Amino acid sequence: MIRAIDHIVILVRDLAAAVADYTALGFTVTPGGEHTGGATHNALVIFADDTYLELIAFKRPAPDHHWYRHVALGEGLIDFALLPTAIEADLAAARERGLTLEGPFAGGRTRPDGQQVAWQTARALTPDLPFLCGDVTPRALRVPDGAARLHANGVSGIAGLTVAVADLGASVTRYRALLGVVERETALSSMQGARAVSFALDASAITLATPDSSSGTALAEQLEARGEGPFALTLRGPHQDRPTNQQLAHGARIDFLPA
Repeated sequence: MIRAIDHIVILVRDLAAAVADYTALGFTVTPGGEHTGGATHNALVIFADDTYLELIAFKRPAPDHHWYRHVALGEGLIDFALLPTAIEADLAAARERGLTLEGPFAGGRTRPDGQQVAWQTARALTPDLPFLCGDVTPRALRVPDGAARLHANGVSGIAGLTVAVADLGASVTRYRALLGVVERETALSSMQGARAVSFALDASAITLATPDSSSGTALAEQLEARGEGPFALTLRGPHQDRPTNQQLAHGARIDFLPA
């Protein structure tokens, strides 16, 4: 069963600059390494709840890469992964519920210390849905423990993610098939002019949101400019008077929920 967010993908143009900026925001940033094929490299912001942010940058043009289309649209939240209990079984269950999924596919990267890390992924056909990422090598090789999970800003994990969707009913149906759960309806008090439905996971929630009108809100603007996908991230940590500086966060909208 799929019960947790695995990680959030944040596209950046310059990985070294993004590492410096996220460090300035109070995060501990861990070098990730280079992905198989050499098109991308990454760094990780790992939390105590076993989730993480992936800062990813392209090292060269890669038109065939799933995320390369986002380069022309700019930095920011581009995707997210859920953690399967057993990827083959979870894929089979979602397919039985009527969802078309591709995979599993082999993935991996080489850490700066030379350690090889391997995982499997699976992906749906529509960008409103996350991908699945299940470990092949021990998880601690991909998501280190210890000091890497301690942050000067006190953030301890991911509380929730808001996903911009064009057709709320259709997306709810797809998420039901993926997760095998019944959603709970919610009101987004901080996002005027939107309708939303949330899916509760073990320690976080995924909120699907669609604008009530076709213009005039950040949500509508994202749908028009970037299409469906992650819109805003809520981290669990000390109360902040204002969201994280979006420029320092390289385009990612980040809010905080008191721990």
